[in-house]
Amino acid sequence: MNDIVEQIDRWRLAGQRVALATLVDVEFSAPRDPGASLAVSEHGEVAGSISGGCVESALYEEAQDAIATGRPRLITYGISDSEAIEHGLTCGGTLRVFVERLEW
Repeated sequence: MNDIVEQIDRWRLAGQRVALATLVDVEFSAPRDPGASLAVSEHGEVAGSISGGCVESALYEEAQDAIATGRPRLITYGISDSEAIEHGLTCGGTLRVFVERLEW
């Protein structure tokens, strides 16, 4: 988390807007525990990780929208273990992620 905080501070000092996605709940299996975070700058730079998989590309889009609109949101992503295996993922499960624009 310290690396993310340091990167967010660099973006802040450069005058960039930033969104933070935080994993708040996990059901069944997931690669990361609650508290994992992903930060996205308005210029499209990324720091951190929520899942290491396809959820992150969707979160990138949500973060860009949060930067543009200022609207926070709680998003749920889910897939069963059998569906995950079919798509070459290591695990299924449900993730709940809170995405917000950071205000300075």
